[in-house]
Amino acid sequence: MDVTDIIDYNAELLNHNNLVSSFFHLDRNDPTVGFSFDASQVFGNTFPETSKSSKATALLVTKPTRNDDEDLSLRLRLGSHLAQHLRHQLAEQKGYTSTVGISTNKLISKLVGNVNKPKGQTTLIPPYNPHPSGGESNVTKFVDDHDVGKIPGIGFKIAQKIRNRVLGRPAAFSAGLVYGPTTENVKVGDVRTLDGMGPELLGHLLAGVGVPKDLGEKVWGLINGVDDTEVAKAKEVPQQISIEDSYIRLDEIEHVKKKLKMLSGSLIKMMRSDLTSALDEDDVGMTSEGEDDAPAQVNSATAPRRWVAHPKTLRLSTRPRPPLNPDGTRSRAFNRVSKSTNMPTFVFSFAHNVDVLADKLVEEALVPLFRKLHPEKSGWNLSLVNLCATNMSLTASDGKDGAGRDIGRMFRRQEDVLKDWKIEDVDIAPSDDDANDQRTEEDADGRIEDRVLQQHPLEQLPLGSEDLRVFTQESFQGDDAWDSEDEMQDAGDLCRICGALMPPYAMLAHERFHDLLD
Repeated sequence: MDVTDIIDYNAELLNHNNLVSSFFHLDRNDPTVGFSFDASQVFGNTFPETSKSSKATALLVTKPTRNDDEDLSLRLRLGSHLAQHLRHQLAEQKGYTSTVGISTNKLISKLVGNVNKPKGQTTLIPPYNPHPSGGESNVTKFVDDHDVGKIPGIGFKIAQKIRNRVLGRPAAFSAGLVYGPTTENVKVGDVRTLDGMGPELLGHLLAGVGVPKDLGEKVWGLINGVDDTEVAKAKEVPQQISIEDSYIRLDEIEHVKKKLKMLSGSLIKMMRSDLTSALDEDDVGMTSEGEDDAPAQVNSATAPRRWVAHPKTLRLSTRPRPPLNPDGTRSRAFNRVSKSTNMPTFVFSFAHNVDVLADKLVEEALVPLFRKLHPEKSGWNLSLVNLCATNMSLTASDGKDGAGRDIGRMFRRQEDVLKDWKIEDVDIAPSDDDANDQRTEEDADGRIEDRVLQQHPLEQLPLGSEDLRVFTQESFQGDDAWDSEDEMQDAGDLCRICGALMPPYAMLAHERFHDLLD
């Protein structure tokens, strides 16, 4: 999380004469939303470890004229208390435990968050830059102690090339594990202090077809704890969901089916976890006949849920081992082969448990894909199998990110949504004045209709106009033509010329009809 804005806001509001009794504001518009904290100390663990006396000393030097390290130290203290608040809320509201790292960029925050796992948090405290007098940066001290392959952004191939350069020979690997870890411990400090090492040497060392020209500069920055990448906005649903496992030897179809079933079960569980949401109260128990993904009550122990997105594509990937070399060794290879197909719709059904769906997915979709990947019946030896659900399609919802509106849910909720605008039809007894007005209007309408018939006999009226309804909808009123004036007004308005009953929106066109007759 990038919390720069909220840290800046609270840093400006601090009373530096009383940091012990500070209040962290979580809402700019409501000063009462937040929590009390001690801004003079870091909450949780730190790197390097500090004693309480040194923390108190930091409070003493916190004056209005602060240097960069003192200002950064204050901001990191604020970040540590915000992290503690978020962890507490996660545990209290969701029951989740969490581990947090607090620093100034994604790289260092991720690394320092690994120091006190599980259920801990760690703040990398200043100085972040080397002191002019020769003092070492805490960032350099922290990053230098990591193996080069543990740095986020430095993959296996890049790390292996760097190890080979530092060692002057190919790095050795764990015996028996073709894709296992290296037994050579080459730390970042060894790389950074190597003679001639820098962005130019790294660029030359890592150059190749399709490799970005600035890769050397990027890797050199990561080695020195520099990472300018921004925190991306979290998506409502993941772009893809995948699961994989590696194997020492996988060369029999029955073993392949067994592994595919295990992976399929895990994939379906992940899809149900990441791509479904709890149903609203109005939706509970409502199902759509004939739809496999209709929301349903799974069982008494499982809350009813609905799909918020459907992966449209299922992909199977394998990594075959290369054949043995003449000397009995085997080359390391990382190339994968893949085949894709449409995601079967039955995996979205809540009517069956995961094991049943996994068996069906293996037999109907994954085994045919595997046969296309490896048409030979034997001779292949797999070191990895990967299943991936991708090509996400959002389902209809009430949110702005949905693929349209869920009409079914709209109808089920319309009574509650429209209750404030509902108009009740209540009969009201007419007064004596209303009755007199009605009789007068009925007498006038009768005279008007007689005059119209005298001026325009039926056979002279133009045909083909909807206004012929003047003489086909009982416009000649009798004493018992209408029971009440209220019913007449509900049906429409009476034309003052011919007495026809017209909807209000049609009256203007009807008057033009009379103008044409005249």
